[in-house]
Amino acid sequence: MLTNLSDLDLRLVRVFLAIVDAGGLSAAQASLNVGQSTLSSQLATLETRLGFALCTRGRSGFRLTPKGERFVQLARRLMDTLSDFSAEARNVDRQLVGSLNIGLIGHAPMSQNVRIGQAIARFRQRDEAVRFSIVVRPPGDLEEQLISGQLQVAVGYFWHRVPTLDYTPLFSERQVACCGREHPLFARAGKLAMEDLVGFDWAWRSYPLPEAQLTQPALRVTAVSDNMEATAVLILSGRHLGYLPEHFAAPYMEAGLLAPLNQATMHYNVGFHMASRKRAYLNDIALAFQEDLRQVHLSMGGTQA
Repeated sequence: MLTNLSDLDLRLVRVFLAIVDAGGLSAAQASLNVGQSTLSSQLATLETRLGFALCTRGRSGFRLTPKGERFVQLARRLMDTLSDFSAEARNVDRQLVGSLNIGLIGHAPMSQNVRIGQAIARFRQRDEAVRFSIVVRPPGDLEEQLISGQLQVAVGYFWHRVPTLDYTPLFSERQVACCGREHPLFARAGKLAMEDLVGFDWAWRSYPLPEAQLTQPALRVTAVSDNMEATAVLILSGRHLGYLPEHFAAPYMEAGLLAPLNQATMHYNVGFHMASRKRAYLNDIALAFQEDLRQVHLSMGGTQA
């Protein structure tokens, strides 16, 4: 059983993670420039040190054991901690040192991505040595990763409010109902009424949309998705109606592939927020970036998308 870490143990852990990332011993040979027999021996040594099997390997392929899957998570956290320690040691004289993990929902208006970029630029002017990590995930995943501490800040559409998180409004996004060029309603698009849509199939989000406020009993949802690109594909098929962000749908409309059903009546706005854990649980890095993002939005006019 491993009771303390040596340099050898750390090297073995790094080898193990490289094997996992490559998908097996044979695939890891090229990236590590080490023979398969040597990798197998190193892996066996690590398993002996730990006291349990990390994976199965052989003709049936490479597969992690349940303990191996848990160990991967622990090992990655260890490597991240070591990386943060090294950065802090190198930059001990800086005011802000460490890492900042940011989550985004994706497919945001161009202007909002510009604002996030400007907030990063503003942050980089501080006395800091911070490593940024940015991921794109669905809203529910972002909230889960905020709660678990994997993320410090997230920007996206959040349809409910988790009590342990704070939500700061940033901007609103206009959604418009669309149909594809192959849809029977395409020739009449632009001036349609809700009664014209009875009996047609809709593509809808896989998460709640309180802002939509659609209560028509005849609305027939036959497809769901968790992102804009997937919804666009369903609408482009000509077999589904659906809502898309106005900025996202614009290039398709300009190409004649989509048309709004009725921009005057069939639309709704959703609010985007900056979410994070409660202020008392945030470090100085996250607090500084939050302030920079708020200031950028205030200087550029607030919540207009």
